[in-house]
Amino acid sequence: MKKFALTGMIALLVFSCKNTSTNRYASQNEIITSNNTDGQLLDQVQKDALKYFWDYAEPNSMLGRERYHEDNIYPDNDKNVITTGGSGFGLATILVGIERGFLPRKEAVKRLTIMMDFLAKADRHKGAWSHWINGETGKTVPFGKKDNGGDLVETAFLTSGILMVREYFKNGSAEEKELAKKCDELWKGIQWNWYTKGGEKVLYWHWSPEYQWEMNFPLQGYNECLITYILAASSPTYSIDAETYYKGWTRNGTYLSDKEKYGLPMYVKHNGAEEYGGPLFWAHYSYIGLDPTNLSDKLIKNYFDLNRNQVLINYKYCVENPDKWKGYGPNYWGLTAGYSRNENGSIGYDAHFPQNDHGVITPTAALSSFPYTPKESMEFLRFIYTQKPEFIGSAGPYDATSIHYGNWTTPRYLAIDQGTIAPMIENYRSGFLWKLFMNAPEIQKGLKKLSFKSEKYDIK
Repeated sequence: MKKFALTGMIALLVFSCKNTSTNRYASQNEIITSNNTDGQLLDQVQKDALKYFWDYAEPNSMLGRERYHEDNIYPDNDKNVITTGGSGFGLATILVGIERGFLPRKEAVKRLTIMMDFLAKADRHKGAWSHWINGETGKTVPFGKKDNGGDLVETAFLTSGILMVREYFKNGSAEEKELAKKCDELWKGIQWNWYTKGGEKVLYWHWSPEYQWEMNFPLQGYNECLITYILAASSPTYSIDAETYYKGWTRNGTYLSDKEKYGLPMYVKHNGAEEYGGPLFWAHYSYIGLDPTNLSDKLIKNYFDLNRNQVLINYKYCVENPDKWKGYGPNYWGLTAGYSRNENGSIGYDAHFPQNDHGVITPTAALSSFPYTPKESMEFLRFIYTQKPEFIGSAGPYDATSIHYGNWTTPRYLAIDQGTIAPMIENYRSGFLWKLFMNAPEIQKGLKKLSFKSEKYDIK
């Protein structure tokens, strides 16, 4: 699904869904009780999220399917549609699986090689991949009529994962070094500077061979797109300059904000969501690899504070619960994009945030926020696994839940939601993915070009 970048409701994709009351998960994992330690719970949710990208991968490309539905109800017969950005999160998830010993390394290398070979042959648009790709043919699947070409943001999420795979295996066995080489070639083929529309000092989200720049969507902060500029500046082959970052992404510095909520500074103007901040995936997608800890640039003193405050504001809003949704509280919170429902029971996709709250809690919101709110996220994790087993399926927590609507849930998953859980939890636990990405030589050069600083990685 397209990520939320502007205000308002994402158009509902209405199709039937059942109110799931059975506990598919409990029969497979009786060990989850209130006596389980925090570490055991973290292991379990990481293993569960991994299943989405390992057990339920698209069978030809082995990349992440756009969605997986346990109820086997799919719109437009799209079981073989893979998602570019979600697949990038899937790559990071698989690396976590290898590092944690959940996956056999040799088998993972073979599968990752299949993925890179597929991506090398798939349709590319000035080096960028489309939002959706047919997993059987490698052909672009239009996300919309004019959205039938390169999607630079989805490409950035994918590339972040590709670079982490390269870094992880580049000094390994001969087979692993060959995998790393394939990753490097894919990365170097992306023409980031093409997406400045002829040299404008801003990046554009889309370009289509058929419709050219008609989508006309400049990437301006603040939303989930920061990583796109980082990668574009870091490219050894088609890079952008620092002026494009500061004029484009920061809007010449005008994206800064002096507003506070619950006594917490916002620091930036969240596009279309300036009062409480946007959906929580804005604190996740760019930071699968980009370590915000004490990271600064010319305008932001600490990206970790920016993200932590966004999450805490979202949390405090749910605890305050001004609309009196049943169940909201310290152990049941988190508003972000995902499956949703409305009062009449219609199911679709929406970007939830405090100004667009429909009583639906998306588990990835709290679970992927562990680096910022470990205590609050652990309360959510323990609650949902031990007290709401009906919200847990074969690949972990279902995408959307609501106590307010009678413990309603969708027996469904989305790659872009399930894919951030294991990586962000691992960054909280060990910093594993952050270290891989931040120590990549090109990333260090790109961050220095943009005047980023981080004592942790010797970027000055």
